[in-house]
Amino acid sequence: MRTRRLTAAAAATLGLSLLSGCGGNGDTKNGEVTLEFLSLAWQKESVDANKALVQHWNDTHTHVKIKYVQGSWDNIHDQLLTSFEGGEAPDIFHDDASDLTDFANGGYLADLTKYLPASLRKDIPRASWDTTTYEHKTYGVPFLQEPRVLIANTKLLKRSGVRIPTAQHPWTWAEFESISKKLTRDTNKDGKQDTYGVAWSMKEPVSQSVNLSLSTDGKIFYKDKDGKNEIRYDTADSAVAQLINRQVNKDRTAPKSGLGMSGSDTLPGFFAGRYAMLPLNFSYRQQVQQQAPKGFDWTVLPMPSGAGGLAQGTAPQTLSVSQDSKHKQAAADFIAYLTQPEHQVQLARGDWLLPTSTEALEDPSLTTAKNGWRTGADMAADLRPSPVLGVRGYAEWKDKIATPAYQEYYNGAFGIDELRKRLASDGNRILDRYQR
Repeated sequence: MRTRRLTAAAAATLGLSLLSGCGGNGDTKNGEVTLEFLSLAWQKESVDANKALVQHWNDTHTHVKIKYVQGSWDNIHDQLLTSFEGGEAPDIFHDDASDLTDFANGGYLADLTKYLPASLRKDIPRASWDTTTYEHKTYGVPFLQEPRVLIANTKLLKRSGVRIPTAQHPWTWAEFESISKKLTRDTNKDGKQDTYGVAWSMKEPVSQSVNLSLSTDGKIFYKDKDGKNEIRYDTADSAVAQLINRQVNKDRTAPKSGLGMSGSDTLPGFFAGRYAMLPLNFSYRQQVQQQAPKGFDWTVLPMPSGAGGLAQGTAPQTLSVSQDSKHKQAAADFIAYLTQPEHQVQLARGDWLLPTSTEALEDPSLTTAKNGWRTGADMAADLRPSPVLGVRGYAEWKDKIATPAYQEYYNGAFGIDELRKRLASDGNRILDRYQR
């Protein structure tokens, strides 16, 4: 998509705001401020969109220039931590909400509350702001997000005769379980499935297990009476995990081999008709569209609904300002520019994600049925902050406790009681250490 030009009035307004916010010397030269922007865009369309927006800003702003710096998701946490501690952090940086908790607690992030325009505050829903707000301070602007969806083989769905769900009339989890059985087939009667109803890719099992628990009215991470974080793993919290366990170990409607796979690993089997449905993040649609064999017909369906409706947790991509930046207002103004609705549309399409902007979500290019965009847009209102956001000690719990516990449970190594013990009893000891 072509970069849309700012109106002269908008450019003038931003310019005045920048002038009032840029005092001091620091990286100012000849009256011109240069701010570093660390971007994690990696797909060509997204990188091109980011660079075009930076170029347009630089072409239309006299006193504040942006230097684009390319980063990588592979090492962003360590890179930022090193730069913060070394006093060389970029003024503006791209990250995701799950990374902001520890950085905010470390005093590395600027509180953007007083710097952001009211129009931006209004355009992005409260649920999205809640992902970057701790103790009434806003440490980032959430701008891109993605739900988990079902990517399904249309031919196999039609052959089974099942009802096709929509965001307005989704399957229940019980229906999904029943439909997975209908889609599981042993056509040559050799006792082995030729097609599984679903393949759960669980190489990284924690975030999806936690985030999908919201659909069954669970949460896993709660606040106790003193306002401290605690882990509970009651029936509502474990309902989705127990369903996955049944599908793999009892009903055999999901292959055990999928448990060690990433989302990308499941695609060849999906194209070959071995798996009828894949629960994947929304952005995987791009890989499906690019890699699907000629004539392969696929569709995007919402995840099933439970007592919590279609709710699921998400940790949006974010734009933040370093506490050490000498030009916080100028940095926040650039973020406001980058997250204008028309710009969010460009960035979302480049990454095959959803914008957080309410106005951007109404763009025709994001509400078309093609490639499942409409399904995602219809699900946006049900996205909630991931329960793990703001939980100190989550990373250690995930790595040391939850990842191995979920992997063993899904493989059938032990039952739900042992999983509850490991996640909650053992996990709370970790959280308590961070809250003394």
